[in-house]
Amino acid sequence: MRLKTWLTAAVLVAASGLAHAGDVTVSAASSLTNAFKDIAQAYETAHPGTHVLLNFGASGALLQQIAKGAPVDVFASADRETMDMAVAQRLVTSNARRDFARNGLVLVVPRGSTLSMTRLRDLGQPSVRWIAIGNPASVPVGRYTRHALNAAKLWPTLSTKVITTQNVRQSLDYVARGEVDAGFVYATDAALMPGKVKVAFEVPLEVAIRYPIAPIADSANTAEANRFIAYVLSPAGQAILAKYGFRKP
Repeated sequence: MRLKTWLTAAVLVAASGLAHAGDVTVSAASSLTNAFKDIAQAYETAHPGTHVLLNFGASGALLQQIAKGAPVDVFASADRETMDMAVAQRLVTSNARRDFARNGLVLVVPRGSTLSMTRLRDLGQPSVRWIAIGNPASVPVGRYTRHALNAAKLWPTLSTKVITTQNVRQSLDYVARGEVDAGFVYATDAALMPGKVKVAFEVPLEVAIRYPIAPIADSANTAEANRFIAYVLSPAGQAILAKYGFRKP
């Protein structure tokens, strides 16, 4: 197998001249990193001769890459809002769009933290100095967080404590290293570092966190893109997602 991970738009562009008929390039939200690496390997095993090229990042940043012409075949977002923007810009095949997973939003603190937090309002205590939150402008977990804090009428009060991050994994790393007192991440990400972070509580949300996937409208390899999406939605793909804590769509 030749599973490869492409990390920047520049590399994606460079890879465009190297792609072959059996290749499928997938841009996926950072929170999908571990699960999609396993799915890609399983897909290549199930379809000999195919190669999955993976590009991970904040959903909004991935959308910008696609809009600028990055050679992508499949887009998997961490929220419906970003996928809605992709549809509005006619970047994806809207009638092939599918929700394939759900997640939860949690507040995590460093493993050795002695802070007592059981609800959002507890973030206002003086001992909480810094809170890691994904940039709401481009990071879905940041938008979910802002919605939750706005609903609790806490955003104006807590905004001075916020450290914005480029993606959910950066928020997780900040908490794991003790650089912030707390951070908002997905439940699946929190589960990756049980020895370094602990979940204080799950954050109540008015809407479910759903992950949509769709083929890129001008993909040069539509058949392979659709076949990869079908695999993600298949029992085999869903089992891998469940292993990492993702919930059924």
